[in-house]
Amino acid sequence: MMKMIKSFAKVFLLVDLCIIVYALIFQNSYWLLNSQVAFFASVIITVASFISYKKNVQNRLRNYDKSLETKVEDSRDKVDEIDDPFDLYSEDVEPVKEEDLTPQKIKQIIQEEKSKVKRNSLKNTVFSATGFVSIYRLFGYAILIFGFFALNNNNLFLPIPFLIGLGIVPIAVLFTKAIIKSEVSQ
Repeated sequence: MMKMIKSFAKVFLLVDLCIIVYALIFQNSYWLLNSQVAFFASVIITVASFISYKKNVQNRLRNYDKSLETKVEDSRDKVDEIDDPFDLYSEDVEPVKEEDLTPQKIKQIIQEEKSKVKRNSLKNTVFSATGFVSIYRLFGYAILIFGFFALNNNNLFLPIPFLIGLGIVPIAVLFTKAIIKSEVSQ
């Protein structure tokens, strides 16, 4: 994990260094300022997102492990757990005979299944809210907005370098993923 973070940081800094050199040689200081404000805000948002989602996954794993420990009676063996991890084909539910299936009964079954999916998606949204509403991410977005307004109010804002600065992180992630993939395949 640490190796991956270091490789991401190296690529972020390398791409940013290329932008800095380009701005110093071919552009002016306003161009450099805009790209760097956007770059640093983008890095803060990305790192904050990574930390938030990492904590979210760790909390879910911890809760999942606790739920496994609290199961007192589990009549399923390991093969059943592997073949049917969500217990979809359990024999505890009595099958519905074909002659008992009327259009109303089928609609009722479909509605029950839809309500289960809606409950689970709402539950998933509530549990993942800590990932997308973290204080670190809000801080990163505040820096981005503050930087934009500071540049704009002082008549220093240039949209193209600002967007390039925002794009450094996604481009660097793509490069890093390609580098990691090539290292793994070797």
